[in-house]
Amino acid sequence: MLRIGITGANGFLGWHLRAQLHSRKDIQVTTADRATFADPEKLRAFVSGVDAIAHIAGVNRAPEAELMDGNMRPAKQLTAACDAAGVQPHILYTNSTQHKGATPYAVAKRAAAEHLGTWAGTHGARFTNLVLPHLFGECGKPFYNSAVATFCHQTANGEPSKIIVDSELELVHAQRVAARILAAFETPVTGELRVEGTRIMVSEVLARIRRIAQQYAELIIPPLASTFDLDLFNAYRSYLYPKHYPVQLALRADNRGELFEAVKSLHGGQCFLSTTRPGVTRGNHYHHHKLERFLVVGGEATIRVRKLLTGETVEFPVTGRKPAYVDMPALHTHNITNTGSGDLLTLFWSHEIFDPAAPDTFPEVV
Repeated sequence: MLRIGITGANGFLGWHLRAQLHSRKDIQVTTADRATFADPEKLRAFVSGVDAIAHIAGVNRAPEAELMDGNMRPAKQLTAACDAAGVQPHILYTNSTQHKGATPYAVAKRAAAEHLGTWAGTHGARFTNLVLPHLFGECGKPFYNSAVATFCHQTANGEPSKIIVDSELELVHAQRVAARILAAFETPVTGELRVEGTRIMVSEVLARIRRIAQQYAELIIPPLASTFDLDLFNAYRSYLYPKHYPVQLALRADNRGELFEAVKSLHGGQCFLSTTRPGVTRGNHYHHHKLERFLVVGGEATIRVRKLLTGETVEFPVTGRKPAYVDMPALHTHNITNTGSGDLLTLFWSHEIFDPAAPDTFPEVV
């Protein structure tokens, strides 16, 4: 059993890391929040109960003095707690590509990393300085976490977007970073570790999000030629949930019967139909990256979706009489229950063909 501690666990990257680890039954996760750092005994207990610590807590937007204190103080508190407990866990610090600069934020991040590295060197502990570019992903806070979060929120809500400076970004999805953190603990990596992202201009990010939004509004799944395309599409969809769904489909009828277009995709994927007996529930699983569509074509059902690691659940009643789909947001567990008196007929579609060796499907009751 690998015991991993996470500081800043309720923040953007902290939540993504917890979601990444959630399906691993061989990993025990412990979190430390502000209350933990405010109590030396709680912090000592926290460091005593783990083998490795992902130190994500810190401050990135504040006056200069607060930037230094908000990054240095938690680092010093963490090492002091380790000394008090007599433990030497593997510490991974989430640093920034800006850490070599001269801004107050850069100076603060560099100082915190140097303190942790020095402590590890003198105590025979492992230390990983994980240098990260700009992060984006599902559930990021607009106007705070990233320009991507802001653009996705504005586009999804029909609000205008403004580019202040059209500079180059280097973007990486938070789940890709979470997977890299886990790998650094499982096969220990020490020293400075640089995570590479996709380099793209701010204007091109906004243009891509707008193209995605236009195609999706036309009921078309956009091209998903790369992991970055998929990650950006999934990030955008998270800002549509839940108010965008279910999406009603147009029925075309003539004397032969009725027709509707279930999926229009520029990507491909896999589609299948299933029957479900009355009262039976299917699903109860989640995905890290996979896009999955539920579309009832016969019968009555309720689709339930819950954000991972929370109690935030949304229910969508759907019927085959008025076909409407729900595209499941990544990192949200979901199911579908037959609430009718007869068999339920459901069309399921995913953007990729099922691979038993890497299914990206993890059981979790809604």
